[in-house]
Formats: sequence, structure tokens, C-alpha cells
Amino acid sequence: MDLRAPFDRLKQAHLNGAFTYEQRIELLTRLDAAVRRCREDLVAACNADFGRRARIETLGADVMVTLDEIKYARKHLRRWMRPQRRSVNLTFRPARGEIRFVPLGVVGVVAPWNYPFQLALIPLVNAIAAGNRVMIKPSEFTPTVSALVEKLVAEVFSQDEVAVVQGDAAVGAAFTQLPFDHLIFTGSTAVGRQVMAAAAANLTPVTLELGGKSPALVAPGYPVAKAAERIAFGKCFNAGQTCVAPDYVLLPETELEPFIAAFAASVKRRYPDMANDPDYTAVVNERQAGRLRAWLDEAKSAGVRTVACGPEAMEADGVRCLPPTLLVNPPAELAVMRQEIFGPLLPLVTYDNYDQAVAYILERDKPLAFYPFDDQPARVDAVLGRVCAGSVCVNDVLVQFGQDDLPIGGVGASGMGHYHGHDGFLTFSKAMPVMYQSRLNGMALFDAPYGKIIHRLVDFLTRP
Repeated sequence: MDLRAPFDRLKQAHLNGAFTYEQRIELLTRLDAAVRRCREDLVAACNADFGRRARIETLGADVMVTLDEIKYARKHLRRWMRPQRRSVNLTFRPARGEIRFVPLGVVGVVAPWNYPFQLALIPLVNAIAAGNRVMIKPSEFTPTVSALVEKLVAEVFSQDEVAVVQGDAAVGAAFTQLPFDHLIFTGSTAVGRQVMAAAAANLTPVTLELGGKSPALVAPGYPVAKAAERIAFGKCFNAGQTCVAPDYVLLPETELEPFIAAFAASVKRRYPDMANDPDYTAVVNERQAGRLRAWLDEAKSAGVRTVACGPEAMEADGVRCLPPTLLVNPPAELAVMRQEIFGPLLPLVTYDNYDQAVAYILERDKPLAFYPFDDQPARVDAVLGRVCAGSVCVNDVLVQFGQDDLPIGGVGASGMGHYHGHDGFLTFSKAMPVMYQSRLNGMALFDAPYGKIIHRLVDFLTRP
């Protein structure tokens, strides 16, 4: 595939003139209308790609979140674009300074398969709000949704505004080698390293939205049934195929059995007939389902106690449904404890004292999300001062991702950079400092040959 031709077309269009405020608002308005028109088509496309995808999850996590992002950008864009006054040093006055927010140029977006619509379109919204042209590479693992994204983009944008390219991993690798002005990738940590290496050849700045093992920490004394209820929600939503899903739970040893019972009851309440319930999403493809089954088999072979919260055999008619399954204290060397799970498996790790649990988190890579469940504000404040994570939600899970005014972004192995809302606008802009020299300019004093006045002035300003 010739990727250079659409890239060069976008680049030249940007060089011919960046989007004005009015043009950005018009493009976002048209995108909003197109997203609303295609919502049922998206529901059908997600069902086709996943085998079974809960309608509410598609409308909520893919459509509603995207529409909220567009609405927020349109509401605040004029203020975001306004130059910010900055002071200049006393010795340079009456000059004045400001920061102008300038579009970078052409932004590349590599989208994943788990939320294939919103993770392609939210970076697009942020980049358009910042005045950029955009080139999108959707996931090859959700081909029906990817085709819908391409169709929607063609309806809203011209070819010199936004381009979509389709293809496999080889196309994706070539895509990341283009000399973008900024590149955002959402996916695994392993592929994120490859993306960063490819971008480095062009000194392309990158935003990496990766994953990792996001812990939930249940503090002593916190109502375990409340924690189990919310953690079950996070692990069942999209069948756990969410980058900020709770990946494992740390809980007091004495609360293990009550947590298991409460978690199983919560799952049963949500999905009384899980095998036939259209609200329980399937695993996206056989490759991912096979990986999860292999990890579960490895744990069972190692003697790990497992608790399946639903029928273990639910796969029929191409629908790959795995029940939420708890794994009790799996050894650290197992794959389920070394790699991001990205599915409905949930390890439970018990602890004897709270400091031991916090140390367990600190000894590992910085997570994309951290979920402390605690009703003691002082202890919450203390742990937030120690644990560094991409985002935090206290006493709940997932919902921090949908907040317009909170950025999303990882740390280290879980990613780098931020987007969403104003932070997305800033990511895809150059905050360009500008100094306006006054007609009353005293800088001539600093021209050689240096006279007595400048010597005295510099001596005065630098005196001990």
C-alpha cells in the first residue's frame, strides 16, 4: 500500500493553511452528526467483529464517549485557542510575551480493536480541535468497524483533511515509519516499544496509550461486598477487554471468601443466563480466546484454585464467551501475573498487612490505572502520595476514563503522554512562545563595544 501519497497530500494541505476556529467547529459539528447517524450501524458492526457485543456497551463506551468529547471540544475551543499572556523579565520591559497554540501538522492515529470506534475518533477529535490534519490506521482485527470508520471519515472530511488506511500489521509498521508531526498509538506495551523505535527515526513525538496490570486495592475495613460489586462491573464490561480494567485485586486474607461470594453473586445478578445473554460481550477473536484459555490452563496445572462465575463451556456459533473467572493467589511466574490479561480472568492476591499490599504494587511497573477501595481519607491520601499511576479512581473502576476534564495517559510501561479534552488539544498543539519587542528597546546597551553604563548595570544586577 502506498502510504506516502495520502500523507503527502495531508502535509501539503496543512502547509497551504491551518484550520481556522470556524473550520474546526464546522468539522466537529459534521462529525457529531455523522456519529449519531451511524450508531446502529456501529452496533451491528461490533456484533459482527466480536461475535457478540453488548449494545449498551457499544453505545455507551464507543458512541456516547465520542459525542461527549466532541461536545466538550466545541464548547471550550475558543478559549483553548486564545493566546495566553506571559510576563517578560523586568530588564526586558516594556516588551511583552505570550504563548500561542499552533497546530503541529499531520497527526497519525493507530487504533486498537477493543474499543475500535472511540479509540480512533477521540484522538481525531483532539487533533482536529488543535487544527491538524489526521491519518488513521484502524485495527485489522475488527474489519467491519474499521470499514465503518473509513466510510464515516469519507462522509465528513475531504481527502486533504483526514485519511484512513487499512491493512495488517505490516501496514501498521509502515504507518509508524511515516514522518508524522505527532503519532498516537493505543495497544500493547510490546508493540508500543516498536512504535516508539520506528518514530524515533523521524524524531516524531509519540503518545503511547498502553496497558499493564492495573491493581485494585481493597483496604482493611472497607465493605468487601461494595468493592466486589464495582470490580465485577469493571471486569465484566466488554468482557474485561479494556485497557483500564482491574487486572488483579489485592485484598485482606480474611476477606477472600466473602469477596469471592460477593463477586460471584454480582456476576449472577448481571447475567443470569450468561451463555445466551446479549449483554455479555464475547472475546474478540479466537487468537485472544486461545491465549486466555492457555493462561487459565497453565494456572490450573500449577494447582491454582479457580472459580468460574458462569458456564465454562459457552462457545457456539462462532461466539467466544469466557465466564469471569477468579484465580486465587496465582504464583508470580505465571503468564496471568506477568502480562496484561485483557479478558475476564481476575487474579486475587491476599495480604496480611496494608503496607505489604502497597509494596506489592510499588515493586512492579507503574500501572495505567489504580483503584483503591478505602473509606479512610487519610489513608487514601497517603497511598496516592506513593503509588504513581496513569489514572486513579477511588472506590470505583473505569469511570475516570470518561471524564472530559481528566486526561488519560500512562507512565513508563503503561505509556507516555496524555489526551482527552484540553490535554488532547495541548498534546496536538505546539505551545509556541512569542516575545514582542517594544519600540523602546534598551537591548542596544548590550551591543559591543561595551561601555561604562552596561558594565555598571550588569555589575549591579549580579552583585553578591
